[in-house]
Amino acid sequence: MTKLPPRSRKVRILATLGPASDSPEVIRALFVAGADAFRINMSHGAHEEHAARIATIRGLEKEFGRPTTILGDLQGPKLRVGTFKSGLAVLETGAPFVLDRDEAPGDARRVNLPHPEIYEALVPETRLLLDDGKLVLRVKAVTDGRIDTIVEVGGTLSNRKGVNVPDVVVPVPALTEKDRRDLSFAVEQGCDWIALSFVQRPEDLAEARKLMGGHGSLMAKIEKPAAVQRLEEIIELADGVMVARGDLGVELPPQAVPPLQKQIVATARRMGRPVVVATQMLESMIKAPTPTRAEVSDVATAVYDGADAIMLSAETAAGDWPEEAVTMMDSIAHSVERDPGYVERLHFTVTKPDATTADALAEGAAGIVSVVGASAITCFTSSGSTVRRVARERPLTPILALTPRLDTARKLGLTWGVHAVRTKDIGTFEEMVGKARRMALRHDMTQKGGKIVVLAGVPFGTPGSTNVLHVAAIRGDELKGRE
Repeated sequence: MTKLPPRSRKVRILATLGPASDSPEVIRALFVAGADAFRINMSHGAHEEHAARIATIRGLEKEFGRPTTILGDLQGPKLRVGTFKSGLAVLETGAPFVLDRDEAPGDARRVNLPHPEIYEALVPETRLLLDDGKLVLRVKAVTDGRIDTIVEVGGTLSNRKGVNVPDVVVPVPALTEKDRRDLSFAVEQGCDWIALSFVQRPEDLAEARKLMGGHGSLMAKIEKPAAVQRLEEIIELADGVMVARGDLGVELPPQAVPPLQKQIVATARRMGRPVVVATQMLESMIKAPTPTRAEVSDVATAVYDGADAIMLSAETAAGDWPEEAVTMMDSIAHSVERDPGYVERLHFTVTKPDATTADALAEGAAGIVSVVGASAITCFTSSGSTVRRVARERPLTPILALTPRLDTARKLGLTWGVHAVRTKDIGTFEEMVGKARRMALRHDMTQKGGKIVVLAGVPFGTPGSTNVLHVAAIRGDELKGRE
């Protein structure tokens, strides 16, 4: 087994796999460089390709003896125009343009829009954004099979470009037939997280949750203005959230995205859900070996805000410098977390505990760490709930999660500050203290003469029973005679 020390940074790095990171050698290099979790993008590639990548990741898990997290990201209901006679058309600003149900190839005056739900949702004066917002149409009239618009921002429109409808909630199903197939595949392959795209309302999560059948955790991607309006309801029903700034930045003015990002991160933190910040974080590294200073600041802002994870998309999936992108993101995160002002900024978001024993102990553990100078918080957990409550407090020390369940250890790979280890369950208080000491030493989270804070639940092995907090001193002889 190859020895790799725990990550010393708290924020996690989620790397997307694709053609540029397809080989086992590159995936391993990304992991060693700092990738804590891997994203399988179901919008591209065949199931056979994804299965090979997943097998490689599970191979790394065995090689390094470390649970490794896989997120399967569903494409979602992508809305697109039809085709044009010559492959494209130039839409002139101020000119009329029609979208209709006619499947005939389009031209500069009209094109097919094969989505009846859009016709039902639109009203005059709403906008249609085409090709990631490069072209803007203003609706003037709508019938069952025809949408009359005026081109407000013209340009070249080519076949099957995307359509965004920012001003109304379009009653499209949260899951397409492709999504259902992809979700079934992801569950069969043992993906630890499923990301649901284009969530608009809390009800969108229900079908995905049902189809998952209790396997994996569900992440809601916040990329629609309608989702922001019902943010707390969506977060309450999800296991985690992603700030998907790509489509969010299309449907909203660019200047609206940064404050929304902070709002989403803060809300998720208060509610104790892992939150991922994604899209274009180191975009220039798709082609260049170094990022722009603005991109570095963008990554740093997400780390300062206390995001659980930061994500690389095309940088690692299709870029020329995938390993360098992970290394750079790792370096930025380390630099921020070494800043003397980092801890103070991290706690700008106030996370008030719920009136539960588990929350009281989680808050107490974070406080005890700073008072007694403990080097780690060790949590015995079955479901991972206690660990997430401790992470919500953003303590000064690493969090060592000890669980008998491999699926729990894998899911925790997107939680701030957590190093998860699969280990046998405990049966007595003495065994709890002894194992906590040994594992903290073995995983380089303490040393002789140090202290650790231990959290567990009695009776041991019972999910949701956290009721024990113990401060243990490290003698230094705990590993003698043991593997």
